[in-house]
Amino acid sequence: MGECRPAEPPRIRILRITTSPLALWSFFRNMTAFLGEHGFETLAVSSPGQKLDEFHAWAGVPVQAVEMKRRISPLSDLPALWRLWRIVRRYRPDIVHAHTPKAGLLGMLAAWLALVKVRVYTIHGLPLLTRTGWQFHVLRLAETLACKLATSVYCVSHSVRRVVLDLGICPPAKVRTLGYGSCSGVDLQRFDPAACGPADRARVRAQYGIPEDALLAGFIGRIVRDKGIRELAAAWQRLRVEFPNLHLLCCGEFEPQDPVPAEVRECLQNDPRVHFTDGFVADMPPVYAALEVCVLPTYREGLPTVALECGAMQVPLIATRVPGCTDAVRDGVTGLLVEAQSAEALFYAIARLLRDPRLAKEMGRAAREFVRVKFSEEIVFGNVLDEYRRLLRESRSRPGFRERLADVCGALAGLAVFAPLLAAVWMAIRLRMGRPVLFRQFRAGRGGRPFLLYKFRTMLEARDSAGALLPDSERLTRLGRFLRATSLDELPQLWNVLKGEMSLVGPRPLHAEYVARYTPEQRRRLEVKPGLTGWAQIHGRNAIAWERKFELDVWYVENRSLALDLRILAATLGQLLRRDRRGIGNAGHATMPEYLGPPVDPGAEAAR
Repeated sequence: MGECRPAEPPRIRILRITTSPLALWSFFRNMTAFLGEHGFETLAVSSPGQKLDEFHAWAGVPVQAVEMKRRISPLSDLPALWRLWRIVRRYRPDIVHAHTPKAGLLGMLAAWLALVKVRVYTIHGLPLLTRTGWQFHVLRLAETLACKLATSVYCVSHSVRRVVLDLGICPPAKVRTLGYGSCSGVDLQRFDPAACGPADRARVRAQYGIPEDALLAGFIGRIVRDKGIRELAAAWQRLRVEFPNLHLLCCGEFEPQDPVPAEVRECLQNDPRVHFTDGFVADMPPVYAALEVCVLPTYREGLPTVALECGAMQVPLIATRVPGCTDAVRDGVTGLLVEAQSAEALFYAIARLLRDPRLAKEMGRAAREFVRVKFSEEIVFGNVLDEYRRLLRESRSRPGFRERLADVCGALAGLAVFAPLLAAVWMAIRLRMGRPVLFRQFRAGRGGRPFLLYKFRTMLEARDSAGALLPDSERLTRLGRFLRATSLDELPQLWNVLKGEMSLVGPRPLHAEYVARYTPEQRRRLEVKPGLTGWAQIHGRNAIAWERKFELDVWYVENRSLALDLRILAATLGQLLRRDRRGIGNAGHATMPEYLGPPVDPGAEAAR
């Protein structure tokens, strides 16, 4: 007989979408392999191109080509959306993760239409920052919609997150930056100055016709207006005079979108001391090794990869003081920051490092340590893996479309059926206890986020001579006891269910200040929405101790299902019909004593 082996756990499916295939190749090759080693299966989607084919061959994962244009183009966007939706429906991913504005909007819309539970959008940068008029408003609307459709939003840097919040693109609770930022980190073994010797430096210089003894400054990136090429060209005109032995290497290619002015392009291309790689360079470490300084006079960034790569290669960077660059460069320590669109400031910063090679080397060494501590692939990949696992764990406890539909239908039906009863209770409280009729209080919802809970008032606002509220037992009225015994005081929470803050079934919502007192295990009760009734409610309600109540709540979180919810609803209805008043209050209390946290171990307390 053959050996019986345990079945392997099913692999988790990720659909990763980028507008450009170069982004897939540059940022997500190693991450895809890393995730594959940890049980994740990737399908990559981007616009067609050679780099998409190379990504497929290198990573060994399936790819799909969907033409997506960077510019605003409704006529081409609709077919792309249709194709993305069909891919999502066919592949049925556990996570859809989209990057960059166009892929973010189309990817999130396709995933939302296909009812994918985990929809992640990463903001790499904000093109709208350099746009004005109608283009600014259209781009802002597109970003806002992509964030609205996503279940989680991430920014590649903390400074970009601040801009997103300032512009009102996404609410604070929804948008995060993982760790120190970056979408993929830096491979410190590949970008290691010790691995590139004098022969590599000489080879690169010979390849582009640069003398071995020349000073060399480098620009690395797309050669477009937003990268500050106009200012770089203006600064270069002064630098070439100040430093006759200086050459400039531009590693990238001119692009038709956001083009560099014709006179600037002509000036650079006609200069014998300006050299171009004329496109993407696969082997970048030797290029960095050939440089004295690197320059990035950009108008906007997310978190510039070039800043992290040249830092890992111990090359100091002169960049602009814009969001993204301020996260990747420590001004005066790992490089220099200058004001954007200032050719003069750029000139002085480059000249300063060229005149002081010792300072440049010190900054280079500090830059590698800075990148090692904050942006290594190991750190960034670990953050992404942990976040994916957290999102999947939460998604399993998050109600899907059917569960939400059941909550909405149940709440609407309850409000309709109990409308006369609600009106009668309202009038009774108004006549017996006065205003206000409703009791409002912030409670902890899913994830610990506070929400305003509604109940019928059952207590008087009676106070002692010092102005302090009297004990609950003295303030609880006869009408209040009846409402609590019959649970009629909870009926206004149907409105909380309708708003999506609560569910029909779940752990009861407790005071928001209790969240900080929970143990890690007890915090698991916050993984689902609070409910009108729950597993703990039908197993003792307030008659059981806090610790037992939390144990029952966590058991529900781990075992929740539609069948269990129906069972809880049926048991709750049975208790109400039997007028079972047990569990309304804890021993010696009208309701429950305040939860002060887990019991303290006397032995641990003595040892401390």
